[in-house]
Amino acid sequence: MTKSSENNQDSEFNQITDDLKNQSQEDQSQENQVQENELLEEEAFELDENNFGERLDLALVKFYPNISRSRIQSWIKAGQVKIDGAVEAKPKFRLTGNETLSVTPKNEPKGEWTAENIEFTVHYEDDDLIIVNKRAGLVVHPAPGHRQDTLVNGLLYRYPELRTLPRAGIVHRLDKDTTGLLVVAKTPEAHFNLVEQLQNRAFKREYIALVHHTLVAGDTIDLPIGRHPQQRKKMAVIEDERVDEFGESILNSSRSKEAITHFRISEKFKHFTLLRVQLETGRTHQIRVHFSHIHHPLVGDTLYLPRNLRPRNMSEEFETLFDNFRRQALHAETLGLIHPSTGEFVSWQTDVPEDMRSLIEQLKTEQ
Repeated sequence: MTKSSENNQDSEFNQITDDLKNQSQEDQSQENQVQENELLEEEAFELDENNFGERLDLALVKFYPNISRSRIQSWIKAGQVKIDGAVEAKPKFRLTGNETLSVTPKNEPKGEWTAENIEFTVHYEDDDLIIVNKRAGLVVHPAPGHRQDTLVNGLLYRYPELRTLPRAGIVHRLDKDTTGLLVVAKTPEAHFNLVEQLQNRAFKREYIALVHHTLVAGDTIDLPIGRHPQQRKKMAVIEDERVDEFGESILNSSRSKEAITHFRISEKFKHFTLLRVQLETGRTHQIRVHFSHIHHPLVGDTLYLPRNLRPRNMSEEFETLFDNFRRQALHAETLGLIHPSTGEFVSWQTDVPEDMRSLIEQLKTEQ
């Protein structure tokens, strides 16, 4: 065979390879387009009087906390949102309260979140759901400025089929430095069921929290939470009320939402209290905000701790552990829910992680 013939054959082979590669890319692009345009199962949300006067898009942001407002507005404009069965295409539409919102979400673009081999622990798994035991430092969901190295990225790597579910099946979140259990749905039916349970407050969520100062007894904190008016990274207790048509004082839901936290004392220490905390509602930073507001902030919570809050007359061993504990002392120990398939109540529990356990054990010697 001549050199010229070899070159011609190489050229033909390269052309064929390029054609196949281009065709594969086109097929993949078409597949992605189908998935991006795929509508998911309709979800329904019941509003109440707290939604009076609220914009439609802002109301939906609260039901879809991990979906951007601009994306939700695109759903509304595309006719994917109904109010009491009638399509409403104006994001600024003002609600009267007590309506039923029906939403048919559209899949997130396939390329928006990348699958990554992120380490995370599966505490339990079946055909309907996954219970994840989240470690400290793991962000649950991608956000502006943090699009990678999240639990969602790890879930998509281990369970590619979750890409077709809203938020990759994640039903609720934990803060980056909070540890413990959260649930991920594996099917559209399970996702719808679990989201509905969460909205109806059917989940049992119990946390272990270590707070500053000594509390006398357990109690319930019933204080509304909203975005901090000056510091946008923080939430705050905002007791902002208005008067309804009957002269009754009601919460202004455009600035804050009802937030209820129950707690009981597990153990008292010198300068600290170990608590068992149960959420009735699930607002952003709820436990952290509530206990900071009543002047018992969580140990290690740099966002909500007053400056220079440091206990006196403690051992050197404790001071070393205290200085090295650089996250909020909060652990989601127990998670209970009604199983989407069996209809039975099931629950899971996980131990407090070593860093927090060491701090608690050392406190027991400080008495």
